[in-house]
Amino acid sequence: MKFTILIIDDEKNIREGLGTSFELEGYEVRLAANGQEGLDYVAKGDVDLVITDLRMDGISGEEVLRRVTTETPGIPVIVLTGHGSIDAAVDAMRQGAYDFLTKPLNLDQLTMIVKRALQGRELSLQHQQLQKEVEGAHKFDNMIGKSAEMQKVFELVKRVAPTKASVLITGESGVGKELVADAIHNLSPRSGHEMIKVHCAALSESLLESELFGHEKGAYTGADKMQKGRFELAHESTIFLDEIGEINPGVQVKLLRVLQDRKFERVGGEQTIDVDVRVIAATNKDMEKEVAAGRFREDLYYRLNVVHIEVPPLRERRDDIPLLLNAFLREFAEENGKQITGIDARARAALYKYGWPGNIRQLRNCMESAVVMCMKNEITLDDLPPTISGIKDAADITVPVGVTLEEAEKTIIRENLAANKGNKSKTADILGIGRKTLHRKLQEYGMEDDSGGDDDENGSHAD
Repeated sequence: MKFTILIIDDEKNIREGLGTSFELEGYEVRLAANGQEGLDYVAKGDVDLVITDLRMDGISGEEVLRRVTTETPGIPVIVLTGHGSIDAAVDAMRQGAYDFLTKPLNLDQLTMIVKRALQGRELSLQHQQLQKEVEGAHKFDNMIGKSAEMQKVFELVKRVAPTKASVLITGESGVGKELVADAIHNLSPRSGHEMIKVHCAALSESLLESELFGHEKGAYTGADKMQKGRFELAHESTIFLDEIGEINPGVQVKLLRVLQDRKFERVGGEQTIDVDVRVIAATNKDMEKEVAAGRFREDLYYRLNVVHIEVPPLRERRDDIPLLLNAFLREFAEENGKQITGIDARARAALYKYGWPGNIRQLRNCMESAVVMCMKNEITLDDLPPTISGIKDAADITVPVGVTLEEAEKTIIRENLAANKGNKSKTADILGIGRKTLHRKLQEYGMEDDSGGDDDENGSHAD
């Protein structure tokens, strides 16, 4: 990326000389003869670094420094000063200046300081972009995921949402099938109407039929008034039939007719009711096996399965675990009024290693429990349920056959970070790479949130 340097100095020769020098270094350069002109450039938003003289008429370098650091934090400011103003330069450092040089300038030294400052600027911008991705691109209508598996789900949702096609969502319990249904409805032309939801497994055969199609007064004992069914309520909207594999053969026949003809009668009624309803169904069963076993009508299955979306279990989308952990941590910390800033490396390693048979639902409940139990500003192994905290650090790292080189490298980095309690310097030494290389790989792989603790045991950030 090409950076833009702003040079503010009321001495024309210094200003233009520095400008020419940095242009030859490949930078974009802006020149300002006074503080106000320089601040105007900064306000336009196209400046990555400021070099300013300290003593100028009008708006001084001190004021430029104060304004830049408070109004546009993240832009490094390098202060230039005469020999007689060292104390002022030191004070500027306290006020947030990146560095200072005395005149006459050592151009090589200034160039080195600029390069170092812009490297930090680049890392900061990359981190900001990463945060935007975590908060934006990886969140899709309340579904969180950056893994390739979830990106496929997101793409299918976007493609099917504008249509009228029936959708069958499959996947294990707790993977978030209802969230997928919500997303399809919310992105559809029917989103102005409430989506009607029915949990088919929670109702008996007679109650389910009445729930879906309604009943007339006197249709059965206790039916003291006419009641509209869920299909009627979902007219011009969407109906979500959860656990569709549990419905009995009698209801299956009536449901097939609704899908074919968009017509039905209430229980105990003779009037035919026409509806315009989009059907989304979900199940954790293997529907082809259910059809083969004669428990589910084949013709109904194909009517429901116009578009099939398989939601992967959490163990097959481990790249999403850090995103989900952070999202649930923020949610429950706020809900419980706790100042919990993160999860330590050992706890993260245990959370990552666990198999999550209950999928996202189990992970969410685990994080709620951990937040409630946490008495510090960071979740530790002691705050996790025993089934998860019992997964200790292992001396060996297991990399399954068939994974990509990138996945293998991510696993090795993650496990070593956990074993070293988040100490990046020690981890880099063990891996035989430089600390900057480790930092770059953590950013490239979106693993900054996995790294847990600080850099060094003594708190130092030196390379």
